[in-house]
Amino acid sequence: MQEGSFSKSGNKQYKGTFIAYNNSVTQDNLLISHPPVAKQESRPPLVSALKASAEQNVASFHFPGHNRGRAAPSSLTQLIGSRPFHHDLPELPELDNLFSPEGPILDAQRLAAKLFGSSETWFLVGGTTCGVQAAIMATCSPGEFLILPRNSHISAISAMVLSGAQPKYIIPQQLIADKKLVEQAIKELEMEGQKAAAVFVTSPTYHGICSNLTKICQLCHSHGIPVIVDEAHGAHLGFHPQLPNSALKQGADLAVQSTHKVLCSLTQSSMLHISGNIVDRERICRCLQALQSTSPSYLLLASLDAARAQLSENPDTIFNKAMELAFEAKYLIQQIPGISVLDFASFSNFQVIDPLRLTIGFSQLGFSGYEADEILCRDHGIVCELVGTRSITFAINLGTSRDHIQRLILGIEHLVATSAPIHGIKGRVEHSVHTLFADISMSMTPRDAFFASKKKVSIRESLGKVCGELVCPYPPGIPVMIPGEVITEKALDHLLDVRSKGAVITGASDPSLCSIVVCDV
Repeated sequence: MQEGSFSKSGNKQYKGTFIAYNNSVTQDNLLISHPPVAKQESRPPLVSALKASAEQNVASFHFPGHNRGRAAPSSLTQLIGSRPFHHDLPELPELDNLFSPEGPILDAQRLAAKLFGSSETWFLVGGTTCGVQAAIMATCSPGEFLILPRNSHISAISAMVLSGAQPKYIIPQQLIADKKLVEQAIKELEMEGQKAAAVFVTSPTYHGICSNLTKICQLCHSHGIPVIVDEAHGAHLGFHPQLPNSALKQGADLAVQSTHKVLCSLTQSSMLHISGNIVDRERICRCLQALQSTSPSYLLLASLDAARAQLSENPDTIFNKAMELAFEAKYLIQQIPGISVLDFASFSNFQVIDPLRLTIGFSQLGFSGYEADEILCRDHGIVCELVGTRSITFAINLGTSRDHIQRLILGIEHLVATSAPIHGIKGRVEHSVHTLFADISMSMTPRDAFFASKKKVSIRESLGKVCGELVCPYPPGIPVMIPGEVITEKALDHLLDVRSKGAVITGASDPSLCSIVVCDV
């Protein structure tokens, strides 16, 4: 691995750091890929148990009804074959029990804990949403305070409904929480004679922006407060020298990771990690048992074990190819006129950004993110991860190929060539959420508002009333209006604006936003 520089015709030489694996980098071979050589290891314990169980010659009188694929729906077997059904098994003795593991599930979770650096790891079949809910319920009792950024994921809001916790919101200036804001919230609670039961932080964000968790954890631990990290987008962190450190490495007490996002387990499968002894592990277990299905999918569970094993084969080099492609793609995109890329220069203070997340702005071209996404998808077959009002976010992962990177670059170049640039607009990706949430006020707790009597009113009539539903443009799943908050003109205007630009509004009983559900108080 070495530092390198390369030049593109008509541009100055690029002197940034990127990863080069050959001695000669040219325009033609810039986007190179070399598959890692995997070390051989025995079959993962839960994968092995599932394979052995599925291969038994038995007369099956148990669920599910497709009976090991014998009655699988033909429309689905024509799509994916019958083998997934052979392995779609229930809680058979040889497959262990998710809520009282003693065999292959326990072995698989222990191997995951060792790899990710936790004292204990739990497999989740309800996604990171389930893990966030369990983490908050395990640390916050009814009436206790949870410090969290107002732009937290919807799962944190639903967790407060379930737990009865009261929110103490912090309003980040630039998407993420920092030590100063957390410290201010702790002091404000102390002045009211209260103490936070936990601090909740999202890092990295959907855009890959990472908080300085080390400072936040040191501060919170000095006050005896546990730190929960929504690390849904960061299961891969720490597995390459140029990736940020993981939340656990920085001192988090609980970290919830979507193993299915950047890593390679099946969608909906995640992990919850615990470190230290501030949080009661028995309470975590009770919360997970209350939240997770009593009929967990062993395909999801086995995929977590398999993803862990895949990462364990070459933990120091597995992301070399993806990182290489990401750095080089970012460089080439930055050379395209009229395009802005989210990077360190987008912030007034230094931030750490996951190199595998590319957020690209198109406002200088006169396109919203939704318009640019429609063109890239329709004309070039490019499917992104996240669309915003001014930008698009692309996720680079272990399966990203050279061909796909080239197609992305060609697609953006074509977009630029067929557009009419708007002069005078600064090339910076919009990232501030402070303005939207600066004037929020709570009239009821999320739990009280959730269970309060409701009525439906017109959207303009709702102004100043207490919101009774969780209204959330998705993705990224950040609620604009939360039950218990007073509805502001700024929130209404924002929702109407993003909807007009193509955003999907979830949570609202009327997705067209002609009406809003409010608390009848």
